[in-house]
Amino acid sequence: MRNHQERLVLTADADRRAIERELHGGVQQYLVALATTLQLARRVAASEPEALGPLLDDMERDVRRALEEAALLAQRIYPSPLELGGLASLLRSVAVQAGVPADVEVSAGATYAPEVAMTLYLCWLSALASGRSDTQVTIRVKEADDTLTFQLAADALGPDLDRLRDRVEALGGGLVVESDVLVGSMPLRR
Repeated sequence: MRNHQERLVLTADADRRAIERELHGGVQQYLVALATTLQLARRVAASEPEALGPLLDDMERDVRRALEEAALLAQRIYPSPLELGGLASLLRSVAVQAGVPADVEVSAGATYAPEVAMTLYLCWLSALASGRSDTQVTIRVKEADDTLTFQLAADALGPDLDRLRDRVEALGGGLVVESDVLVGSMPLRR
């Protein structure tokens, strides 16, 4: 069995590979299509100017899709609302984007250190990724005695459980599964 530090390094490497795959399969594909359409438009412009309109429409579509993919990837890497202290609204909006019914309960006005908020966000993403459009996913985040606790209930908890556990433990907390509910705690940091 691998030690904790080695698992953290392997997890970081796996995250970078996942980002590379998303860039290659998303943004890069739209940019390749755009480059191809631009070459075609250059050839068509001189000989068939009336055919240029549909090509420009295709280019505009590919640029918009590339921008959307880049924004989604950036949001997954580090969501900007975490900097603004909007954990509850971020968790809700991600659930809406995923098309999964969700119930989010975060202490009112709560703000957390970025590494703590990011850990909660990653746990939520894992639960949403395994959720279905007909099953509600729930997260409850509470504070007590300088400890942040959370419970996450989902149809399935996803394949990232070891990676999430390593991240929570690296922050001095713990993560367990109790009857299909992910229960975690971390020292409260602001």
